[in-house]
This record gives sequence, C-alpha cells and structure tokens, in this order.
Amino acid sequence: MSDKVITSAKNASECLKIAKEYGVEFFNFRFSDLRSKMHHVAFHKDQVTETLLNEGFYFDGSSIGGWKTIDNSDMRMQPDVRRISMCPFAAQPTMDIFCDVYDPVTSLPYERDPRSIARKAEAYLKKTKIADTASFGPEAEFFIFDSVKYTTDQNHVSYKIDSNEGPYNSGKYIEGGNTGHRPRAKGGYFPEAPVDSESDLRAEMLSVLNSVGVKPEKHHHEVAPSQHELGITFDTLLKCADNTQLFKHVVHNVAHAYGKTATFMPKPVFGDNGSGMHCHQSLWKGNKPVFAGKEYAHLSETCLFYIGGIIKHARALNAFTNPSTNSYKRLVPGYEAPVILAYSARNRSASCRIPTATSDNGRRVEVRFPDSLADPYLAFSAMMMAGLDGIENKIHPGDPMDVNLYELKGEALANVPQVCGSLRDALDSLKSDHAFLTKGDVFTEDMINAYITLKMDEVEAVEMMPHPIEFDMYYSS
Repeated sequence: MSDKVITSAKNASECLKIAKEYGVEFFNFRFSDLRSKMHHVAFHKDQVTETLLNEGFYFDGSSIGGWKTIDNSDMRMQPDVRRISMCPFAAQPTMDIFCDVYDPVTSLPYERDPRSIARKAEAYLKKTKIADTASFGPEAEFFIFDSVKYTTDQNHVSYKIDSNEGPYNSGKYIEGGNTGHRPRAKGGYFPEAPVDSESDLRAEMLSVLNSVGVKPEKHHHEVAPSQHELGITFDTLLKCADNTQLFKHVVHNVAHAYGKTATFMPKPVFGDNGSGMHCHQSLWKGNKPVFAGKEYAHLSETCLFYIGGIIKHARALNAFTNPSTNSYKRLVPGYEAPVILAYSARNRSASCRIPTATSDNGRRVEVRFPDSLADPYLAFSAMMMAGLDGIENKIHPGDPMDVNLYELKGEALANVPQVCGSLRDALDSLKSDHAFLTKGDVFTEDMINAYITLKMDEVEAVEMMPHPIEFDMYYSS
C-alpha cells in the first residue's frame, strides 16, 4: 500500500487504479441525511466497476428520516470519486467515497439531499458574480466521557454521565488512588497535563484526520471539564462540509477505540459551558478577498452587508445552525454563549466576531451561535445565502458593539435582537423567513417543509416527556 494520503480521483478509471494500488477489498459509499447523520453501504471490490461508479446504484429512500415514502422509495446514490479516502477504522482495506443522492425519475439531484444543496449553494454564489468561492472554517467542540447511560421508559427517565475529568469525581474512591488532577467547572481552558488528561487522544484524532485528507491545525482542552476542540484548516463550502462530516466520524470512532465515548451534544453537562461550532467564513473572487476593505476592522462594505444578512436572518438560520432541542440549553446567558445578535472586532460576546488578521487574506467573519450538531452542508449553505441576501439588498448591520454584551441589562439588553430561545421558535422563524434560502432553487419549499416536519417530531417528543426536574419542582405542590 502507498503511504500517500489520497483525497481524490479524476474519474472512475483512476479511482479503480488507486483502489488496486491500495489493495482495497471493499468500497464504502456514504451520504448524509437531514439530521446530519452519515449512512453507508459497503460493496465488495468485485462488484465495483467503472459503470457503477459513473452511473451509481439504487437504494431505499423510505428508510431515511424525512425523505421518501415507501410507495415512492427508490433513490439513486451517485459516487463522487473526487472525494475519496482510505477508511482508518476498517479491518479490511476499505475505500470511503462520498456520494450525492439523485431522484431516479427526474435524474436531478434530490432536493432533500444536504450535499446536493451545498453544491447548489456554490453554483448560486458564482451566478451572483459577487464571488467565485466561499471559504468556511468551523471550530467544532465536543465532550469525551468514560461512560454514559440513559433511559426513556414510561416509568423511568434518567441519564448519567461519568468522566475521570469530572470535578464530581474529586471525592470518589478509585482503586489505585484518586490523583485529584481535574479541571474545575468552567476551569478547563488550556490546562497542562495531568489536568488535561486527553491530550494524546486529541492528537490521535488529528493524526487520523490527516490520514483521510483533512488538514490538521491544532487541538486543545476547552472551558468545561471533559470538553475539547480540534482545529482543521479552512476550505471551500462543499469540501469543508465533507471535512466536518469526516471530523465527527473520526472523533466518534477514535474515542470508541480508546474505550471512551464522544458526543457533539451542545449541552450534555448542567451548570457548565456547552459546545459550539464557531464558523469562520469569507468570500473570494479569484484570488481577491472580497471581505477586505477600509471600513470597520479593515472590512469591506460588502462584508458588512454580509454580516447584516446574517443578523437579519439569524433566527431562521437557527433552525439549521442549532438544530436540536438541546441546542437551546447552550444558548442562554452566562456560559459564554453568543446569544446577542451584534457584531464586533475581537469581542467573543458578539454573535458575529471579526477576528484579528495579519493580512487582507485573513479578513473574515466568525459566526459564533452555531453548534456541533448542525449539518455542515445545510448550515454553511444557509449562512452563505443569508449573507448574500444582505449583500444583494445592502442590509447594513448598524454600529458595532465593542462592549461586553454579557453585561448588558434592562432596556439596553431589550433593544438588542437575540437568537431563538427554543427549537420550536427557530422552526417557526424558518417557516416565516426563508425566501432568502429559495433563491436559485438552492433550498426548495419541499425541502424546508420536510425539514420542519422532521424537526417538529423532536420538539414534540421533548415537550411531551415529563422531566425529572418537574418532579422536583411540582410533585408535592
């Protein structure tokens, strides 16, 4: 097998040649659903021909949540040989290939396929002539635990997490001794070992990501005990969305291989910081940074309009950038969550931050309210479409807010818009504000309605289930 990291083939013929070079036994075809979960099917090498790679194959779309009904279930999975890698977790040599999903009747990309939506978003950007490419760089945070248990029975609802790093274990008897080296609540940012107990595990995750063609940047412990972040380099919208899916896949599976369990739930721990996915983004026309200029913080007027679009449509964006009921347990004041819709340079309390840059090529916007459960294809596309709407309609975001927004009180706070307070609120906002998404047929009414229906099932499941805290507050009332 070659030591070269593979990420792409020019065509089906070259893909098969690469597979032979690597001794591939299985081809693993993968796609993402509307909940951002990847699915896969593996074919033996003897079944994979140029014809299959070029024409794709059929599968049951009715088994994927929010997609087809059983009486209209056939879908076509189309391999994209421009995005391949060797699976680092398979026992047999296996090539992973990202796929797009097509409607077999129309032969068009399926309008509810997140990856196809990202493709349409990139095509729409070029059509506007505002820019040629959009670059994204997500900072996905996550928790690593030693154990997680939960039940949702009629007579028993509970969960229990455990991590050696948890401050709740400071008084626990541990055979061989309790060393006592743990981060305190909100005290986990950048500690050295032995307080940071997972440095080697994070380094392994970055090494594995590098082996599948996702360029690593850095890793560190985050603010909460058991909370972590890996940095990967920015890329164009579709490529970065693919990388983010690989990121989640690698984090889950490396943790599993180490006997740990990783989660991208935004708020798995009460009373401490939740996990976000701050999204750095910029537009480029050829090699020219569209966001560089002479306005506030060395930004262009175009960039300010982009920010204006993000802020105007933020509450609708929440349906994609914060797509779970758990997301809104993170988006509350007091835990460094960017709930206030304002922009500012360097200011991490603003939902749109302008990071310090050493050159015009680094001029960008960091949108801080998304979380790690967001589907990257949908979230990146939606944010870009909101920004483009701001540019096209010259939506200025107003004056920057260069103060600690967490300290705003009373009328000053009431006059500043904020993100949604619940998934139901976000879905209602999306229902009333989505014309900016349907431009160029990037998102369709059918897709948006299907997504809202799918997500409302989650809303109602949580709203109808009695919560243990309700027994604590109300049982004896």
